[in-house]
Amino acid sequence: MLDLAWLILVFPALGALINLFVGDRLKERGIHFVASGAVVLSFVVSLGLFLGLSGLDEHHRTATVHLWDWITIGSFRAPAALLIDPLSVTMALIVTGVGALIHIYAGGYMHGEQNYQRFFVYLNFFILAMLVLILSNNFVGMFVGWEGVGLASYLLIGFYFDRHDESYGHYADAGKKAFLVNRIGDFGMMLAVFLIWTGVGSVVFEEVSQGSGALATGTATAICLLLLLAATGKSAQLPLFVWLPDAMAGPTPVSALIHAATMVTAGIYMVARTHFLWDLAPLAGSLAAWVGGVTALLAASIALTQVDLKKILAYSTISQLGYMMLGVGVGAYAFAIFHLVTHAFFKALLFLAAGNVMHGLPDGELDIRKMGNLRAKMPSTYRLFVIGALALAGVPPLSGFLSKDGILLHVANHNILLYLVGLFTALLTAFYSFRAVFLTFCGEARDQHIHEHAHESPAVMTRPLWVLAVLAVVGGALNLPVLLTMEHYLEAAVGKPAFHPSLPMELVLLAVSAIVALAGVGLAYGRYLKSSNSSVGRLSAGITGLVRPLEPIARNKWYVDEIYAAWIVGPLLGLSNWFTHVVDQGVVDGAVNLVGQANLSLGGALRKVHNGLVPTYALSLFCGVVALLLWFVIGA
Repeated sequence: MLDLAWLILVFPALGALINLFVGDRLKERGIHFVASGAVVLSFVVSLGLFLGLSGLDEHHRTATVHLWDWITIGSFRAPAALLIDPLSVTMALIVTGVGALIHIYAGGYMHGEQNYQRFFVYLNFFILAMLVLILSNNFVGMFVGWEGVGLASYLLIGFYFDRHDESYGHYADAGKKAFLVNRIGDFGMMLAVFLIWTGVGSVVFEEVSQGSGALATGTATAICLLLLLAATGKSAQLPLFVWLPDAMAGPTPVSALIHAATMVTAGIYMVARTHFLWDLAPLAGSLAAWVGGVTALLAASIALTQVDLKKILAYSTISQLGYMMLGVGVGAYAFAIFHLVTHAFFKALLFLAAGNVMHGLPDGELDIRKMGNLRAKMPSTYRLFVIGALALAGVPPLSGFLSKDGILLHVANHNILLYLVGLFTALLTAFYSFRAVFLTFCGEARDQHIHEHAHESPAVMTRPLWVLAVLAVVGGALNLPVLLTMEHYLEAAVGKPAFHPSLPMELVLLAVSAIVALAGVGLAYGRYLKSSNSSVGRLSAGITGLVRPLEPIARNKWYVDEIYAAWIVGPLLGLSNWFTHVVDQGVVDGAVNLVGQANLSLGGALRKVHNGLVPTYALSLFCGVVALLLWFVIGA
């Protein structure tokens, strides 16, 4: 099966090319079939690789498939080769599996769109770029995929580039914002690769792993800090998370693809892939853990105050990515990837369910303040959204509970303060998840016009969601000790964890997490469904009142965008204006204009000599002869 691994890349590439060149001759059904079929075929190949690796022992689960010699300059070598191991195959399964479901869903969601063909070309290209990123066996190939998903995200986020509204502003600006913010992280990635080549003499992962022991602690720390900068850009961590909420300007299938299965997981994957470097730099790991913990808490607090359904889910994604970064920061690489997998299930489910709500309401309404009692009009979407919300909230035994709390177990051993941050964030997560459920689907309809025109989405948009719903429910079983746990399966790629919690500790902390999740759901129930005069309502109002002073700040997203605008964007614009008006127009243009004016003045003076009069020419000849005589006399 290893000999066919290259087909994982070929199928989405062919899908994009076929739709690009002959898609205009195909109808919507044909374009959708080609694009979705390409990703399904990649999933089949990935599944075959997974089954093949699962049957091998731990020491034989890594292989390299060499395609061709790509770059060879002196001692520098970057082959075009695929690294097939448990980590890359797990990621390929998620990208192609969840990606295929999103492709199928998008066929119904994008029905009738003017640029239907262009959309699916971009979508296949996105899948291809992500697969290049995760399957390449070296940093240069990874960087090609890294930049590819950046380009694809720009194209898809700005898909409706000619639209504008109050919530997202100019849609094209959202794509540019994502592209520019990610360039900051990409700069860190490039510098890290340069340092790795300088220190180890190779960019191939296996060779860097073998030679990393020769790196000084300071060099390893510098490399990891630069990689952390790259990860904060792609995986939307503090302080570079600002692009992700604006990415909601793209079509909902794009939001699901970016947030669940592809781009935002790239930073987490990259840290797990380079775990051998992070093991040498505990300071960088601790910083990554704190970045993840603070990001998770900050984003969860913002999600509490949002009224746009997709933006609630966007900040939820940032928060859950914070958990993943927290996991890799404390060395729980396998559990971070496990949470990445389960998050792909329930977050894709939630985004696509939100797409059903948007599709079923007049003018694509997303303001939850105008909704209410939609479960009467959208029963399937309601059930699907509740399943996703339960998994996101970490309610046992759904997948989000087992994966997230596996991270918290390791964090508790590493730093108790970070554990408390993660636990409090879990409470907020459960609260805002069911705030969205209750305000959207329960209670009384708050806008009769919207409620009267609401309708359920067609089967092509609900059936893929039921597959995701089943995975969101049973996905936690991937790490149960039945046959082969994901934690053990990934050890060949990310190493064995340094910490194994005792059974009593594990049971106690799992019980605490379950109680916290249920408490969050209960608080949301008391706050949004029960009467304020009831005991549950009064309790919920009292607890939520404690953090109410922070609500205006959280509603304004902690003013991060405003801080950037005042401290970074504004000064840079002022500096660029100064260069434009003073340096460029005043100095450069002034110097060029001065030279031109001087030539014109000199030419005007010389033109007076050439007046066509014989006496003037005779005088000129006389002056020339006198000058020559003086030259010879003085020279003699």
